[in-house]
Amino acid sequence: MSAISCIGSGNMGCALMSAVAHNNKNINIYLTDVDSKKAQEAAQSIGAKFIYSNIDAVQNGHFIFLAVKPQVLSDILAEISPVIKKKLSTGAPDVMPVIVSMAAGWSIKKIQEAIGENVPVVRIMPNTPALIGRGMIAMSASPETIESKIIELEKILGAAGLVDKVDEHYMDAVTGLSGSGPAFVFLFIEALADGAVRAGLPRDKALSYAAQTVLGAAAMVQETKKHPGVLKDMVTSPGGTTIAGIAALEEGAFRGTVIKAVEAAWKRSIEMS
Repeated sequence: MSAISCIGSGNMGCALMSAVAHNNKNINIYLTDVDSKKAQEAAQSIGAKFIYSNIDAVQNGHFIFLAVKPQVLSDILAEISPVIKKKLSTGAPDVMPVIVSMAAGWSIKKIQEAIGENVPVVRIMPNTPALIGRGMIAMSASPETIESKIIELEKILGAAGLVDKVDEHYMDAVTGLSGSGPAFVFLFIEALADGAVRAGLPRDKALSYAAQTVLGAAAMVQETKKHPGVLKDMVTSPGGTTIAGIAALEEGAFRGTVIKAVEAAWKRSIEMS
């Protein structure tokens, strides 16, 4: 039976572990955190097991998820490095746990320099819709990670959404798009609803209509495989309501602003590395 140890019980780590626990009853999941009470409550809520230390996390897991903020990852790696190196010295691939990091700005090379050059490391960038199994998860693996482990990890993460293997040099761009993107979309949904409230629609209906509209539009892009511009033109009648709204968006530099938002998040990810 596979075992996952998750160091950190923040929003993203718990979102992933919750999805995995819900869809994989044959996986043992362990949670630990510097805030023991928080980790215990999180473990209980998702059906995982609480463990007290990061060292125990490494000892118990086949996959060690690093779900901590980038600025504290250095301390975590220094703490678990001796245990990792001891396991690495056995030379048995099945004994060596795979390190799975979701820390923005931390490259595979940088992680290996901290814990051991030959340690199998997988870098992922998930997003919060993983909580409901609708996440977008980019994944890059070091050459030391054996194929069977990569396949197993893909299957595990598949419970949280769509998994896509990418070259690591794309990770900063992925962070700017899908990592930060849900917040941009939530802001857009809120703005759509506010516009409808201004037009007289009750708040609860405005939010429901806005969310479903975004959900349906996204599904059309995925399922029809048509360019968003083509789908936009299908809604836009000459002299109609939609073109009036699009004109207002363009006056506010809507597309340029969204591009700048993704670019800013991308640049920040590079700065963090």
